[in-house]
Amino acid sequence: MKKSREDRKKVILSLMQDKHYVPMKEKEMAVILQVAPEDRDELKSILEELMLKGRIEINKRGRYSLTGISASQGKNGETGVKAAPGTSKDGESDENILTGTYISNQKGFGFVEVEGRDEDIFIPEKYTGGAFHLDTVKVVLERDTRPLASYGKKAREKAVSKGTEVSGKSHRVVGHIIGIVERGTTQIVGTYDKSNKSFGFVVPDNTKLSSDIYVRSEDSMGAVDGHKVVVELISYGDDRHSPEGRVTEILGHVNDPGVDIISIVKGYGLPMEFPEDVMSQTMKVAVSVDPSDIEGRLDLRDELMVTIDGEDAKDLDDAVSLHMEGKNYVLGVHIADVTNYVREGSPLDKEALKRGTSVYLVDRVIPMLPHRLSNGICSLNAGEDRLALSCIMTITPEGKVEDYKIAESVINVNHRLNYTSVNKMIYLKDEEERAKYEDTVAMLDLMYELSKIIREQRRKRGSIDFDFEESKIILDKDGRPTDIRPYERNAATKLIEDFMLMANETVASHYFFLEIPFVYRTHDNPDPEKIEKLAAFINNHGYHLKGDHEKIHPKEIQKLLAEVEDTPAEALISRMALRSMKQAKYTIDCTGHFGLACKYYCHFTSPIRRYPDLQIHRIIKEQLAGRMNEKRIEHYGGILTLVSDKSSKLERRAEEAERETVKLKKAQYMSERIGEEYTGVISGITEWGIYVELSNTVEGLVHITKLPGDTYVYDEAAYEMRGTAHGRRFMLGQDVKIRVDSVDMSLRTIDFSLVEGDEYV
Repeated sequence: MKKSREDRKKVILSLMQDKHYVPMKEKEMAVILQVAPEDRDELKSILEELMLKGRIEINKRGRYSLTGISASQGKNGETGVKAAPGTSKDGESDENILTGTYISNQKGFGFVEVEGRDEDIFIPEKYTGGAFHLDTVKVVLERDTRPLASYGKKAREKAVSKGTEVSGKSHRVVGHIIGIVERGTTQIVGTYDKSNKSFGFVVPDNTKLSSDIYVRSEDSMGAVDGHKVVVELISYGDDRHSPEGRVTEILGHVNDPGVDIISIVKGYGLPMEFPEDVMSQTMKVAVSVDPSDIEGRLDLRDELMVTIDGEDAKDLDDAVSLHMEGKNYVLGVHIADVTNYVREGSPLDKEALKRGTSVYLVDRVIPMLPHRLSNGICSLNAGEDRLALSCIMTITPEGKVEDYKIAESVINVNHRLNYTSVNKMIYLKDEEERAKYEDTVAMLDLMYELSKIIREQRRKRGSIDFDFEESKIILDKDGRPTDIRPYERNAATKLIEDFMLMANETVASHYFFLEIPFVYRTHDNPDPEKIEKLAAFINNHGYHLKGDHEKIHPKEIQKLLAEVEDTPAEALISRMALRSMKQAKYTIDCTGHFGLACKYYCHFTSPIRRYPDLQIHRIIKEQLAGRMNEKRIEHYGGILTLVSDKSSKLERRAEEAERETVKLKKAQYMSERIGEEYTGVISGITEWGIYVELSNTVEGLVHITKLPGDTYVYDEAAYEMRGTAHGRRFMLGQDVKIRVDSVDMSLRTIDFSLVEGDEYV
């Protein structure tokens, strides 16, 4: 009788628990356990699942062992749990030891982020235990007795960014790192500084790293001063020695066009080129739909439908259609059937999972799939037959989904429209534009009507809309920013957002009640402590959160945002409300989406650029075809935790890289405008100064020492900066005139000063 997956887990753990077991690689384990070639992928999947659960670990040589049993960190970079001096591995109770990710700080201290824990653990410099940035570590907890304020500005800034109240009564949980489970940083991007003939140093771009990297001349690849380089770590250093590395790639000189963005790409480990086997498979994919693939599909080629995207979009993965049946709207959301070309376990699929998502940087897109697919056969280009998965919903005049159908389909899009054009037609009623697309106007008007109904229905149930302005950065051919302006959301962008959300909810609900393995997009309820702090703060500004803060309803947050809209406190309170929220993530459990105020939600609509969408398309197609048998259910039950967790982490990596490129280009833009004057609005106030946001979305700091003609103190309760002698006040939302003083390109920060002569009340 064939062993079940659970039985195989037990066999693997039993092998590792044997006193004679020596850490071994996957291939060696397969030989010892006599795993058949066709079961090797399942062995790999089980090992990955056991690692995710913290039962086992892998060192840098690819050898597996029980967590906490492998060898200590050596000079060659091999890792395992390493006990801190004077601490035995068994010297602490399990409940007092947590595993998390170490986030270092250039001042020497750091924080450990633990999955599922809202508050980070502060690690004083003397208790870092040799941990390096992004290492997976074991930490022993204890409650600190000092006020948070005693940790200095950087620690307080970290706390504030996490939504922690800073006061004389605030305390933070601290910990001692007692072991390094796995090294999280193996290479670093930085600027080469050749100190003398025999060695040099690499100054890391990542300001969280507290030490430069020592590089011997023979390991420098001939790098010279000012070269941006990638350095592989040989040693992680200790109390007496700097980390040591070898240069593996020279990206160019720090001032060369494009090197700045490439440095961020390399720093975040974003894969640029596709492997040879992936490109080889890609070249075999057809450029047009094979007639045999159409058989058995719902034929919607005669249905009027359009794509609506940004002007420069090339990967068009969603089309929409709409007609009336009596008083009801019949909305079709048609999504590219990417899985028809990206088969499970293929090189394309493995690379897509490795990337997790497309990454949208200011000057380029790093796609999840090669362009031949994402811009070709998988893109819903107008006038071309395309394979799709369609969610066709019958919606009442009140905005309720009364009936729906999910089906494999074949479509042919009539027009490729953009947001600007559609907004002109449906909102501005531009006659010239409406004449240009005369055959779609009636449908687009109905879409606008339905969009407003859907949005109102979401508002009534409490859906929260954090409408922060995004930046659109215009670059010249050398990558220099020539203009920065807010990215406008209009009626057309909101329309598509409404339709995609409705399709995502409908699909998630359907598969939840089928009770088969699935990937959901979930957003947990906020932490009650953060809600209490938000409530206390807004009370000082005359606003209130009603109801039980332990189980806050999203409608209360929605009401708060509506109350502060167009007030001076809007930007601050909206940001504080956002910080009180938890992070949305992918999970196999359908626990609901707090921000959208819905019970069932998934990501179904973007399989070209998000792996979770691609993954659930496979499940949907197997279920529609009647192939979701016990074996396939067991298969998906085994892999979806890994897919969900990995996709969530890669999504965060992409978001951080995107933010860094925006900060970089804003800093570059303002560095060429030193001494220029602008009018802005006070967007934030802290004990170290006031933040001013300009109309182009650029934000800078006026340090407290630069405030004019007085000594100033920060009034935390009133959220004001107040002069002690003349009573001048700086408040949120106040218009001020500033001068650009300086830009720190390494930190990507901008300093302003107030223009003298203005009167402040």
